[in-house]
Amino acid sequence: MEDEITWHKVPVKIDDTRNYVKALHVAGKKLCLIRQDGVLSVTSSRCPHAGADLTKGWCEGEKLICPFHRHRFDIRTGRGDENQGNYIRMYPLKKEDGDYYVGIKKSLWDKIFG
Repeated sequence: MEDEITWHKVPVKIDDTRNYVKALHVAGKKLCLIRQDGVLSVTSSRCPHAGADLTKGWCEGEKLICPFHRHRFDIRTGRGDENQGNYIRMYPLKKEDGDYYVGIKKSLWDKIFG
């Protein structure tokens, strides 16, 4: 699976001292960077329910809350609450030599021609 992921340096300094939900722009994608009670996560930025911008949401415990219809997603797994029937995409995150990197799956184009 590692050969199907490209690692991109996170272009912003990650604050390890407070909780936040904010936009992260990497490799032409807008993602959602979350830090909540020591858990650091990167997710897709759009709610699958109605397309709301999750970077405008907030966390309650280990759940990311959509700012429009209050759908809730686990920041560790991406799973929506029971009876929602949806989820958000999670992106792997790693730290090397003091820098953070987010993993993005290679597109079919990149797999063939990259």
